[in-house]
Amino acid sequence: MLELLKQPWAWYTSGIAIAAIMVLLLFFGKSFGFSANLRTMCTIAGAGKKVKFFDFDWRKEKWNLLFLFGSILGGVVAATLLKSDQPLNLSVATINDLKEINIIFDGQLNPLQIFGPEFMSSPKGILVLLLGGVLVGFGSRYAGGCTSGHAISGLSNLQVPSLIAVVGFFAGGLVMTHFLLPLIF
Repeated sequence: MLELLKQPWAWYTSGIAIAAIMVLLLFFGKSFGFSANLRTMCTIAGAGKKVKFFDFDWRKEKWNLLFLFGSILGGVVAATLLKSDQPLNLSVATINDLKEINIIFDGQLNPLQIFGPEFMSSPKGILVLLLGGVLVGFGSRYAGGCTSGHAISGLSNLQVPSLIAVVGFFAGGLVMTHFLLPLIF
């Protein structure tokens, strides 16, 4: 069984799993999104006493916290128990694009040059993480949700604001990839 889980799965497997989850969420009247968990955690910590946005009954959202913790646990299991000995199969074009911005592909999902402790503890790494966190936090609040909430839940509910948000996320990703990332690295 473990060997079956370690093998690459067909690309459409995740689509089927996401669709099944969305059907269940729609059936139970729930809306999916990870950034909602940040609001819930702030509420649990007592932020609702000072800021009206955080003043709500967080117990109604504990299912989403379980999903968050399950996702983290799934990532840990995948990175430890299901870790493949094979290097990541990345296209030559992507490897060349990374070289152009001075990022060396090391066969890992997250290159140590960007995600290693050396970069993360450097002044540049701390600045990138801090600024990125602020931008993601502000952006998800300003957009009324995160990419997963809008792209998966919002689009499946045919919400026009989610379509606008997803177009904005995509455009922002293109700007980051083609203009800002080369400046950072």
